[in-house]
Amino acid sequence: MIGSLTTDKEFPRDIDVLVTVSDDCDLAPLAQFGRQLSGHMNGHQAGADVFLASEDGDYLGRTCPWRDCGPDYRTSCDAMHCGVRHYLHDDFNAIRLKERVIAQPPVLLWPDLAAAQKVPPDVYELLIDELAKDVKR
Repeated sequence: MIGSLTTDKEFPRDIDVLVTVSDDCDLAPLAQFGRQLSGHMNGHQAGADVFLASEDGDYLGRTCPWRDCGPDYRTSCDAMHCGVRHYLHDDFNAIRLKERVIAQPPVLLWPDLAAAQKVPPDVYELLIDELAKDVKR
């Protein structure tokens, strides 16, 4: 987990998740999760993004926001290589994650649960502590 939710911001504006994927990973389920999370957060006047990194630590982009992905579906798509890898939205002109964020995200949810930096108490209590209970079961 990265972004404003992991800071002391009183009103974080979104939920940002970073997922490391293999070259052959099917991005469709991640894109669906991203759309569902974004839809849920829109109801709270907030947003959500699923950012993607390679196993080598390179930033790949975000998951595609469209249910149907490919160059024949959306002429307004701003992905640099729309449709080359389905559900990869590589809009580097809009956003690019820093290498240090990819190498050491503020909150690691998998494979181990850990906070790489001091996170706000509510995030620690409501997310990390609760997830840790599930892991111990």
